[in-house]
Amino acid sequence: MSTLPTEFERTDIGEIQIAPEVIEVIAGLATVEVKGVAGMSGGFAGGIAELLGRKNLSKGVKVEVGQREAAVDVSVIVEYGNRIPEVASEVQRNVKRSIEQMTGLAVVEVNVHIHDVIFKTAEKVEETTDLNNRVK
Repeated sequence: MSTLPTEFERTDIGEIQIAPEVIEVIAGLATVEVKGVAGMSGGFAGGIAELLGRKNLSKGVKVEVGQREAAVDVSVIVEYGNRIPEVASEVQRNVKRSIEQMTGLAVVEVNVHIHDVIFKTAEKVEETTDLNNRVK
């Protein structure tokens, strides 16, 4: 993918270009902010699902950028116990709002792909560790 066309933001002293990778990072961050999202999936073609780390903030995000519009696909892992349609709708709203506010692009679609459901085991592990420490 290329950067936005130069005619998108041309000022008196030069041009402003936003790389598609920047939009991917914005979409990734906006996605994981949503309650019920456990993380992002590695990709659309059968990648191994793993939780989002600070190392790759655009993991599981694909964008198509035009002159003034963008379309986004996000692959999500949902926490067990949450209503998937509600989580997906909130992801759509948050991604659209974040990209439009930060870049000025009109987001024409946000497609949410649910790739997995994960149980919250980290809390149980912490509780078990706390109990073991108290018994000593």
